[in-house]
Amino acid sequence: MHDASHPTAGGGYFDRLDADWAALCADPAVRQAVTDWVTDGHLTDDIAAVTDSWSGSLTPEQLLTALRPTADGGTDELTDAVLRALLQRAAGRDRSAALAGRVIVQAMLPAVFRITRGQVRATGGRTRDAIGHVAVAALYEVARSGRIHLRPGRPAANLALDTLRRVLAELAAEQGPVGEDLEVAEQIADRSPGPYEIARARSIRAAAAEAGLHAGPADDAATAAARMDLLELLLDAVRIGALSIADAQALAWHHISGGIPDAEAAARAGTSAGAWQRRRSRALARLTASLQPKAAA
Repeated sequence: MHDASHPTAGGGYFDRLDADWAALCADPAVRQAVTDWVTDGHLTDDIAAVTDSWSGSLTPEQLLTALRPTADGGTDELTDAVLRALLQRAAGRDRSAALAGRVIVQAMLPAVFRITRGQVRATGGRTRDAIGHVAVAALYEVARSGRIHLRPGRPAANLALDTLRRVLAELAAEQGPVGEDLEVAEQIADRSPGPYEIARARSIRAAAAEAGLHAGPADDAATAAARMDLLELLLDAVRIGALSIADAQALAWHHISGGIPDAEAAARAGTSAGAWQRRRSRALARLTASLQPKAAA
């Protein structure tokens, strides 16, 4: 089930939570349990002052609607009262308390999604799903701690703040050991190029030779990757018309390890060393400009 009240998670962990929520709402036993919260009086005592619409029945969908009020829906007072009542119930140790905690998790998914999005990293395994697991677990623990509802102010804000604190603490606790493991792994890693790197280097060197670009010594492994990146950048710039062949030659001959001195390069081009240096400077400026993001029209 896609829940339009929080951003889509692209079929990942958050969408699975939505699907689990839909299954809960369809379960007759769960629906009866939520209705019992009205008849036993434990849920409605705190909200009687702001609503009487649940005098006889209550569904999980109604609870979620009350906890996520819209412009023409519930009031802030109702939202706060319902959340406090659920937090009180979630502090128990029975199955009803666990269900109340799950309702709170579903209601707070927009906040949890924002927390998750803020902590995702492109490296280190900190993907959206990985952080989502941590954030939802932290929220569930805070929701069932029995202390949020005793604090002054909006309970949802307090709940989100404590969840964020737990997430940050959990990630900080993992950072040390993971960092140490990564350092050890880097020390023992095989740094020799693999089949892809070898094939890529051969292809770039062949294209550079065809364009007359200096490719540097083939046996200099220490700078090989950087040289291949620069050559590929220059070849791409020539391909899109940002640089001429002469411009690319001027940059490659100067910047690649073991390159050609300006005097020799100028002699090959039939010009003076000063003119060659100016050509190289202008070529570098054009290359830099071609790499800048284009301003929106």
